[in-house]
Parts: sequence; structure tokens; C-alpha cells
Amino acid sequence: MLSIRGISRTFGGARPRTVLRDVSLELARGEYVAIVGESGVGKSTFLNLVAGLDVPDAGSVNLDGVELTALSDNARTLLRRDRVGFVFQAFYLLPHLTVSQNVALPLALSRAPAFAAAERVEALLAAVGLSDARSAYPRELSGGEMQRVAIARAIAHRPLLVLADEPTGNLDPEAAGQVLALLREQVKREAGAGILVTHSAVAAATADRILTLTANGLRPR
Repeated sequence: MLSIRGISRTFGGARPRTVLRDVSLELARGEYVAIVGESGVGKSTFLNLVAGLDVPDAGSVNLDGVELTALSDNARTLLRRDRVGFVFQAFYLLPHLTVSQNVALPLALSRAPAFAAAERVEALLAAVGLSDARSAYPRELSGGEMQRVAIARAIAHRPLLVLADEPTGNLDPEAAGQVLALLREQVKREAGAGILVTHSAVAAATADRILTLTANGLRPR
């Protein structure tokens, strides 16, 4: 379902720095993996390459038969909009939209029927414990609340691939448990695939397998 073969990424000009070198990963449908590793080893860069937000200097990323590295910027954007859900560390909520409107954004972009979209948004807000905050704006939320909105938004359109970058970093243990269960359920229910990047041993334990990213690639933990 997801095939990542030999991707590498180097940054910089006069003094280049190789962040990833020859990294490969194969995920079957319904598989959910956690990636751990030291800070600065390239975990977020890896997710950006998998999502098509960036392109590798070498190697390939194939999602359900589509070669992302062969697509134009616009084509990658459209594929990501329809088939990928990304939970960013920085949330990236739109400040002029309410909580409900932020969560509904992927559904609006995919032109989902209004009634079905409203039902989906309400169900997700209930699942992350934010039903009472549906009309609030991001500036009125705590960091943990914004994180939960970002998670709900990432899976609102039932993406084929779920990517989560430290999704529980701002959450208390109870909220973290809820959203981790929600992310796993999304992958299993939609028969897609999921990659969780985390420093948390508790979060990593919810995945089917745990991999460690090092300078030499991914290895089983």
C-alpha cells in the first residue's frame, strides 16, 4: 500500500548536510507503525517526504500505486488533499475559522455533502472531547485543545494514509490515550496505513510495530 524505497535528502549549499540516507519502508493495508529516534535524526523530514510536501534527492515514494516523486507540485497537492491526513507538530489551524470549520475543511475541499460533513465533524469533536468548543477560535484554545482539533481535522476526510508528527506532545495522559486510539482506529477501519513519529514509549506501543530511525536507515526496535 505504501512503498518507500531508498529515499535520501540533503540540505544546504556550501556546507550540505545529509539528513536521510537510503531509507526504505513497506507498509501493507491496515498497518500502523511508530517511528522513534533521537532529535535531529530526520523523523519530520521523513514524514514530509512521504506526504509529498518535499521530494527526495534520490529514491521513490509510492502510495497505493501512485508514484509521488513523479508528480508535479500541483498533482502532489491534490493527492495529499484527498488521500493523506497529516497531524503537524505546529497544528497549522486557520485562525479565522472556528473549531468546527477547521475540522470540516478537508470535507469542504473534497466537496462532501453538507449533512454528512456536519455529522462527521460532530462525531470527531465528540471523540476528542471538544464538542463544547465547536464555535471557539484557535486563539481561545490551549495548546492541547489545538492539538486535538488538528488530529480531528487530519482524519475528517477518512484518508488512506495517516501521518502524525508527535501528536500527543501537548496532551495529558487521558487525552493522549483518546487520540491515539482514534488514529489507530482510522487506519484499521479504512484499511489504509499510518505512520506515527513520537518520543513517547506509551504512544509508540499503540502501533503494530516500532522502528528506530538512525543515520543508517530504519531498523526494528
